[in-house]
This record gives sequence, structure tokens and C-alpha cells, in this order.
Amino acid sequence: MSDLEETVKFLSELGIDSLSMDKPALPVEERILRCRLCPLAASRNKAVPGEGRKDADLMFVGEAPGRDEDMQGKPFVGRAGQLLTKILEAMNFGRQDVYITNVVKCRPPNNREPKAEEIDKCKAYLLEQIGQIRPKVIVTLGNVPAHFFIPSRKGVTALRGDFYPFNDILVMPTFHPSYLVRNEANRHLRKLVWDDMKKVMAFLGKQ
Repeated sequence: MSDLEETVKFLSELGIDSLSMDKPALPVEERILRCRLCPLAASRNKAVPGEGRKDADLMFVGEAPGRDEDMQGKPFVGRAGQLLTKILEAMNFGRQDVYITNVVKCRPPNNREPKAEEIDKCKAYLLEQIGQIRPKVIVTLGNVPAHFFIPSRKGVTALRGDFYPFNDILVMPTFHPSYLVRNEANRHLRKLVWDDMKKVMAFLGKQ
């Protein structure tokens, strides 16, 4: 028995039980890796907690991991992720300077959109990550994360371009990089995303 355990036992015998020997909670990333709260755990290869700076001013939130992310256990590493990296570099950020994650931490089968019950089971993880990181701005990528933060029936096309409050954080919705990849010839879409990022950069003093 350690000195600490002996001290707690002694105090407990005296009727003083304010000290606890409970083990501290596992880090949120570790709990995500072990999570079995919804059926997606059965079909995933790897859960994808997220990665980046733990005190980042800027956070990016997508909807769910895709095939490449499921294989590697890292967010945004496929073609869409490569485009996101280029966007970050144009903003004078590296991936190590921001935090990147998703609303749902496991890949839905066939890359379908996450179901409401899957989002509900996973939302506490994202909220905990936000509480720990406390970013100044969250950029949402696509409809699913936009609607997670913004109670609206409007799609991201209508929502993008403006900041929305989430507690003391500003949320900027924009298109998902995979949408830009699928519409590679549409330069107007890329301009709209860049317009959104310029507003983020201006708020963060990066221009």
C-alpha cells in the first residue's frame, strides 16, 4: 500500500471521506477510441478522435470520417483532407496550428450521412473537445456540422458567409472540401469558401 493510500485509509477510518481514490477519467481521445455507444463501432476500422493543437484559436469540424480516415485513424487525410491542408496553408496555418475533428467519430457505412441517433451518442465528445480547446472560431464543413451548431432549416449554401454565436465562440459555416472536390471545375465554389476563410482570418488577425 502506498503512502497516499494509507493516508486516505486512515482519514476514512476517522470518518473523513472527502478524499477519493477514484482513478481520473481517461482523456477524451482515449474514450473515443474505446467507444461502443452506437452501432458504428461495430463496422469501423478505427475511431477518429481528431488532431491538432489543444489550445487552438481555430477549429474545423466536419461531419464524419471517410474511408481513408477510417483506415488511418486521422481526420481529413483523403482528397478532401489534402484540399483542406491547402486551404490552411493559404490562410498561413499549418495543420498543427488548428484542431480538426468531426461531429461523429466513426465512419458511417458507405460514407452515408450520420443519423440523428449517431450524432446524439457522439455529441458529448465534441462538446468536451470544444470545452477543452476553447477556440475563438469554429469552421463547420458541410450541412451536418453547420446544423449541429446553428438551429436552422437552411442549408450551408444559405448559411455560409456569416458568423453565428455558439456560447462565446463564433461559428463560420462553409462547404465541405469533398463537395469542392466533386465539383472541381466550379471555381465559384472555391471563391466562396475563400471568402469565408478571409473573414475568419480577419477576425483572428491573420490578414
